[in-house]
Amino acid sequence: MNTYIALLRGINVSGQKKVPMAQLRELLTASGLEEVQTYIQSGNVVFKSSEANLLNLQEKIQSAIQSEFGFEVPVLVVSPGKLQSVFDACPFSEEKKQNGYFTLLFETPDETLVAEASQVSYPNEEFVIIGDCIYFYCATGYGRVKYSNNFFERKLKVTATARNYKTMLKLLSLSA
Repeated sequence: MNTYIALLRGINVSGQKKVPMAQLRELLTASGLEEVQTYIQSGNVVFKSSEANLLNLQEKIQSAIQSEFGFEVPVLVVSPGKLQSVFDACPFSEEKKQNGYFTLLFETPDETLVAEASQVSYPNEEFVIIGDCIYFYCATGYGRVKYSNNFFERKLKVTATARNYKTMLKLLSLSA
């Protein structure tokens, strides 16, 4: 049995795509995943499975959600080791890291698009793209940022989902 982390994109945001966590745990357990745990309402799931193919797991979770709730939810499944590597690779100072965001990309973006996105600059906001993660820091808080998840998805033409420092730590703890 391997431990995995599923990151669901865009659920329970502003009343959109409502997915109650208790119902999600029951659904995923019924679909064959084991020891299913959720963390907060934004779509973080830690589970065990004998399936080793991450794409198969993503499709299984997406399909179960589509069947149960009637809408599509992008799902990224990663191993605890992968999440730890992303966390450890943060190029920011410890202070910025603790107040920053980790935007995980569903695939590595094209280098040309990364170069184009990197030309855009906004005051009090900074980001670094390393592989399939965007490390983002905003001095004024995430509420009104210009470098939003939607900005990166449009510029890089990939699906993305962001987590803050505390959520990353909790997911690493739950999956240890």
